[in-house]
Amino acid sequence: MTQRRTALVTGGLGSLGEATAKALHDAGHNVLVTYFPGHEDPQAWLSRTTSEGYKFQAYPVDVSNFDSCQKCAEQVFADGHQVDILVNNAGITRDASLAKMDKDNWDAVLRTNLDSVFNMTKVFYSPMVQRGWGRVVNISSVNGSKGAFGQTNYSAAKAGIYGFTKALALETARKGVTVNSVSPGYLDTPMVRLVPEDVLKNQVIPQIPMGRLGQPSEIAALVTFIASEVAGFMTGENVAMNGGQHMY
Repeated sequence: MTQRRTALVTGGLGSLGEATAKALHDAGHNVLVTYFPGHEDPQAWLSRTTSEGYKFQAYPVDVSNFDSCQKCAEQVFADGHQVDILVNNAGITRDASLAKMDKDNWDAVLRTNLDSVFNMTKVFYSPMVQRGWGRVVNISSVNGSKGAFGQTNYSAAKAGIYGFTKALALETARKGVTVNSVSPGYLDTPMVRLVPEDVLKNQVIPQIPMGRLGQPSEIAALVTFIASEVAGFMTGENVAMNGGQHMY
């Protein structure tokens, strides 16, 4: 029987975040999500997911800001939660070729996609170590391993997650805390669907041997396994799920 744990999913209001939160909830866990204050309103999202049979608690946090992450952790602890499973999912894109990319968009992506992994893990992993059990799952990307035109910022941030994951896994391996990353390929999400249909049809999907976009629920199922009791011998790994687009 699966032991009930408390999981926290950053960027929980997005497509992959929501799918992950639902999968962890379906596995029997208590699930907390974070959202970006001032940019996202959780009330409609919470109302909808509640009507679907899910019970989540949402916390505002700017994951790119360490002080904001510290305040989030303090509120989570004050509410009586101990976070056993941390899914670092929050991320943004600000695409442009390097020739056209400005420093603000470089900084925004690195801070949101990579600094956030330090910020959130730093404030939540120590209690996991003290209790002798924990799971940290960092969401990277196929483009962190293969690169992508116009994504020097995004690819650099997602590649950086690999190094963070492996190094921290070494630090916590004997302490009951596993640290792994997951690298999704192109998923059927609103963000990807903003890509012009002809580009998706003629450029993106032909690169995927399976001939389709992935589903957020497929990635969420993988994350849920990695966060489970039976995955306790797995740490320091990056698991790719990209429809065969990049094999390594």
